[in-house]
Amino acid sequence: MQKEQIEFNTINTPSTIVHIAIDKKYAGHLIISDELKEDSKSALQRLKHMGIHKTVMLTGDSKLVAAKVAKELGIDEVYAELLPQDKMEKLEMLEKKTSSKGKLVFVGDGINDAPVLKGADIGIAMGALGSDAAIEAADIVLMTDEPTKIACALKIAKRTRLIVWQNIILALGVKLVVLSLGAGGIATLWEAVFADVGVALLAVLNSMRVMKIGQVK
Repeated sequence: MQKEQIEFNTINTPSTIVHIAIDKKYAGHLIISDELKEDSKSALQRLKHMGIHKTVMLTGDSKLVAAKVAKELGIDEVYAELLPQDKMEKLEMLEKKTSSKGKLVFVGDGINDAPVLKGADIGIAMGALGSDAAIEAADIVLMTDEPTKIACALKIAKRTRLIVWQNIILALGVKLVVLSLGAGGIATLWEAVFADVGVALLAVLNSMRVMKIGQVK
């Protein structure tokens, strides 16, 4: 409007404003506002409860819109009015602030999010409404647009890692015991079979516990 030197009304609202002009005459405006997903706030609360220390929002929306959303969801830090290249710059800045033991996770669904999803340590795309570019660039794709699934995926990952270590310790422990008994002439063929096939079956049964993980509570 300013470029075309068209007078327009200034609207102070935490939403995206689209001004409309017809034949270089101001005709009105549209107020566009995204609706927050029902489980967005609970998803962030669950993530913080699980040990996620800091949440940051990178958005192309106006500062007013970003500040409103951040306040409603309890987001720690906000960067608004960003172009795709600006998001990459902020990602690199956040990576420098991340500790060597920490991981930087980015969640997005738009075409503009694809480079950031690719550049983050872990990229998560919202699959149901996400763009093809975002889905291809992401490491994890949520088939439903439910932010709480992120917390569920994190819980599954932690449980999986725990079970993997349990299986490793079980397998090595049993084999070392049977090997020691065999060296002393105590272990028989059946103990050796158990150390091989039996431990493998126990590891498989133990791994099946991951399938019982449901919604994060």
